Amino acid sequence: MNREKIQLRGITWGHTRGFVPMVATAQRYEELHPEVEIIWTKRSLQEFADKSVTDLAREYDLLVIDHPWTGHAAAERMVIPFDDFLPEAFLADQRENSVGQSYASYNFEGKQWALPIDAATPVAASRPDLLQELGLEVPNTFEDLLALAKKGRVGFSLIPIDVLMSFYMFCCSLGESPCQRDNEVVSSQTGVTVLKLFKSLADHIDPRFYTKNPFKVFEDMTQQDEIAYCPFAYGYSNYSRPGYTRKLLHFHDLVSMEKGGTPLISTLGGAGLAISSQSKHLDVAVDYARFVASPEIQQTLYVETGGQPGHLKAWENENVNAATANYFKNTLPTLQRAYLRPRYDGHLYFQDHAGDIVVNYLKNGGDELAVLEELNKMYQESLAWENVNG
Repeated sequence: MNREKIQLRGITWGHTRGFVPMVATAQRYEELHPEVEIIWTKRSLQEFADKSVTDLAREYDLLVIDHPWTGHAAAERMVIPFDDFLPEAFLADQRENSVGQSYASYNFEGKQWALPIDAATPVAASRPDLLQELGLEVPNTFEDLLALAKKGRVGFSLIPIDVLMSFYMFCCSLGESPCQRDNEVVSSQTGVTVLKLFKSLADHIDPRFYTKNPFKVFEDMTQQDEIAYCPFAYGYSNYSRPGYTRKLLHFHDLVSMEKGGTPLISTLGGAGLAISSQSKHLDVAVDYARFVASPEIQQTLYVETGGQPGHLKAWENENVNAATANYFKNTLPTLQRAYLRPRYDGHLYFQDHAGDIVVNYLKNGGDELAVLEELNKMYQESLAWENVNG
């Protein structure tokens, strides 16, 4: 009599980068373990950022999560700490081969709540063919970027969550990391400078970009021949791979604020693989997660099927870079200095709503101090929520 298979259900986000490598690794794992079946489901990028990990952990064994959920996941104990299930040697390798702070981004209260299978931060992208045709060069400074934007050749994501991440980026790049104090997101002096700087650029961006997330920006750049440069958007190596899209993008480090200066410091993204504490098959789920995050799979099957690995060895791999127009090599410095945003439980409330305030300012202008005051009020509310519920 045939034994019923052990079934695991997983949820990830619905882009080639998020979905296909999970299906591919599941297929291979099933071939190695015929008694196991792993079914992956996808959700939109917005749902990926929005839907509670707690709710998802009731439905799924395997969760691909965004690291700002780490504090919430730790508070609710709806996902397992890998420290209790995986050998220290494996976790040490993950830690030592972290791309920037990707590994640390899933560590909270001294426990590791997800494995960093995917690494990303806003990086620059260009259409080399279009720049050459127009006789233009990749910008090096913010001034160069502004000049290119005035020619109508620049686009980037202006949806609220990405605008907030860009706001953080400008703050960090001007020497002040946001959310370091309890009473304000950032000092008035830095905040006013950032808002004015951001608006000076946004004023020259087509309004259609207020509806586009990063990969929609890249689709726009590759399917049409108008936008030659994106100064910052969460990178997708897929668009630098031959055959994936109509025109190839090349990816770069960010511009600097002034000639010879340090490039901008963007806000870390990426995705981690977590396991629901409600799973009936924790041992199998952990073994599969270990398989996906292993340096061998990250450098081969995972990246070859459209994934954007979270293991440093994959980013440094010559074959991986040869297949992606050096996407990983060219953007690794950006990842290595990226800012790790807050992950306390209440910060999700701030992250979900603060971008709307900045978007409204970019569209309509207004008093910068009033914008900062509104952000500070929302930030203080998120901290109060944490203190009450933490």
